[in-house]
Amino acid sequence: MTSSPSPFGAPRFARQRLKAAVVDLDGTMVDTADDFTAGVNGMLAEMGAAPPVTRDEVIGYVGKGSEHLIRCVLGARFSREEGEARFDAALAAYQVHYASVNGRHSRLYPDVESGLAALRNAGLQLACVTNKPHRFAVALLEKYGLARHFSVIFGGDSFTRKKPDPAPMLAACAALGVAPHEAVAIGDSENDALAGRAAGMATLTVPYGYNHGRAVQAIESDGIVPSLLAAAAFISHHHASLF
Repeated sequence: MTSSPSPFGAPRFARQRLKAAVVDLDGTMVDTADDFTAGVNGMLAEMGAAPPVTRDEVIGYVGKGSEHLIRCVLGARFSREEGEARFDAALAAYQVHYASVNGRHSRLYPDVESGLAALRNAGLQLACVTNKPHRFAVALLEKYGLARHFSVIFGGDSFTRKKPDPAPMLAACAALGVAPHEAVAIGDSENDALAGRAAGMATLTVPYGYNHGRAVQAIESDGIVPSLLAAAAFISHHHASLF
């Protein structure tokens, strides 16, 4: 594991046993970029709009919720005024198309299932907090048999504010019955790290997801771990060092 200049266990975190992990979904557990691409292209075809999006274009937009994704897609194809005029219909069409492909073109990242099991075996409760709409998040987690690992699942429409706002992270900690400093946020993007840090949590970043086209090393987190399984091993080592 490589770490950022602010090491895990820095003074802003209590040196005590972690009790929970709050894990992101898209780009952290499941590669869903091709599902997003198919859903958006279905929407654009229905609107008679061109050109279709590519996977690379979509990766630059994802991470801040469906509304942000659709606004970016429209903004690249229409004037600001026309994009806003078309937004409500476009979002509704996208959600219909995405529902029909959710999980069809996606793939699980390596060591996700074993990593979640290892985190639980390390004594951590698990929550999934994603900016994906809740119903899509639950359906995707169930498709891959991952929902059983989580005591709490919150989506981008579960609250009025999404990551990088800390509100969803704080709500997850409250639902799990842990203080924020007793939890670690694990994700692939700056949104995850910003939300976790603002909530007072430790933060770990995986290097393989979507970070708006920026290098993962640019994210200010407490460390970069190559997989969720590696995150579990690191946390277990951290636990052992406290005793």
